[in-house]
Amino acid sequence: MDPSRVLAIAQNVFRETIRDRILYLVMVFAVAMVGAIVLIPEVANQAHHKIIADLGLAAIHFLSLIVAIFVGTGLVNKEIEKRTVYVLIAKPMSRAEFIIGKHLGLAALLSVLLAIMTAIFLIGLLLVQAEISWVAILWAGVFTFLELALIVAAALLFGVFTSSILATLYTIALLLMGHASRALLQLSKLVEDAGFSKVFEVIYLVLPDLERLNLRDAAVYGQIPPVGELLGDAFYGLVYTILLLILAVLVFAQRQF
Repeated sequence: MDPSRVLAIAQNVFRETIRDRILYLVMVFAVAMVGAIVLIPEVANQAHHKIIADLGLAAIHFLSLIVAIFVGTGLVNKEIEKRTVYVLIAKPMSRAEFIIGKHLGLAALLSVLLAIMTAIFLIGLLLVQAEISWVAILWAGVFTFLELALIVAAALLFGVFTSSILATLYTIALLLMGHASRALLQLSKLVEDAGFSKVFEVIYLVLPDLERLNLRDAAVYGQIPPVGELLGDAFYGLVYTILLLILAVLVFAQRQF
């Protein structure tokens, strides 16, 4: 694998996505933050700082996911529809370099988008003099990025073998099930049917436990998990992302161009 070719693809994805006016989402977020800062204290006399923090983190997560899912699922399909993939694959470039370059390019864009929105969010909290832990907020941002990287890998995997619409639906389903899998596993333990419980155990093992990458609720209350737990959850997210990328490369290798 040639790092220079991977970097060239990543840079191309970054530039193209920027030209698609993705950063307009930053303006949407900034306007939403101003609205929250002005309106929430009027309707919530108590704990309005925590409400603003909660809404801000949720907005960052939601807007970033929009980019990760809708752009990620079209990264490969767009190349196929435009037939530019035939030119790229005909060059001395492996399909692994193609997939990894696409992932790194969108992940880089998401890191910039996430950093800008987090900075705006922290400035907003500073203006209202909110007693919120900046360190906890930053940790929540780091783990949000790990979740986004995993979702982009899933979007690429689904995008290499189906249409953009179906790939989007599959990725959204994976996202929802990933956040609900732990709750479903706990619910299944309350059921006496062993077969039913086994099914949910398998689902939990196969699907990513995205709640392990969710520090947003804890950050609102200034809570930071122990270092060992943070490292373990970060490693879990990275390993799952790598596995999804490997699957995407294997599936893409079976496509005939």
